[in-house]
Amino acid sequence: MQNYLAALIQMDSRDDKAANLASAETLVRRAADRGAKLIALPETVNFIGRGYSAQAEPIPGGETCELFRSLAREYEVWIETGSIPELVEGAKPRNTAMLIGPKGELVCTYSKMHMFDVDIKNGPSYHESAHNTLGQEIVLADTELGRLGFAICYDLRFPEPFRLMAMHGAQVILVPGSFTMNTGKDHWEPLMRARAIENGVFLLGPSQIGQKTGMNAYGKSLAVDPWGNVIAKASDRPGVTLVEIDLELLEQTREQLPSLQNRRADAYSLTTDRLKIY
Repeated sequence: MQNYLAALIQMDSRDDKAANLASAETLVRRAADRGAKLIALPETVNFIGRGYSAQAEPIPGGETCELFRSLAREYEVWIETGSIPELVEGAKPRNTAMLIGPKGELVCTYSKMHMFDVDIKNGPSYHESAHNTLGQEIVLADTELGRLGFAICYDLRFPEPFRLMAMHGAQVILVPGSFTMNTGKDHWEPLMRARAIENGVFLLGPSQIGQKTGMNAYGKSLAVDPWGNVIAKASDRPGVTLVEIDLELLEQTREQLPSLQNRRADAYSLTTDRLKIY
């Protein structure tokens, strides 16, 4: 496997879907023109604001999916679309990311499994589950760029799916995010580095930045190598950040730090029947 360029797209998505998609298209084109073979976009790429549920789209067939399919086909690149509210008949939307192949094919989808639900005594209360249906599967995809895994934002705080993905051969895990400023400044980079180190994988975290309805997004899109080094970080504005993915480095790191091999499967276990490889 040769090295390749991946692009992290950092966006300031608001409550104007047309403007958000126009911005996403511009940035995807810029990344592809600069040689990126894998282009990754952030959580809630097409809409952030009140009326989120009303923006739900079918996958495939929705406006956002079809835009990214067209761009992937035009440039012959892989696109991780960032997440959108996916239409679920008779239920709340799912927070779903798509992987589009270089022929414009919808390879797989991943829906966010963990909801940020919190009630702080004498403080704020927030329930992400009030607006979203839980995802039910851990997802991996075999591509010419390696075996890719998927998570979304708050999923980053739960190490189990990342370990399961690594145990099933994940080499690059994509984590589109929209961390708040308060949590992002303290937790985003340490969590990204920890998940990469624990599992000997590349982590790619394209993120939202800017003032949203009710929160300020942290930004700082990151790429972390399997040793835990931050190998790319976005500036504090929307844009494209390129990073080289070296899968030979991944294999070297796993030889030097064989934590996956040294697990005590005789003493503890981690299994699931909800992992799917596409």
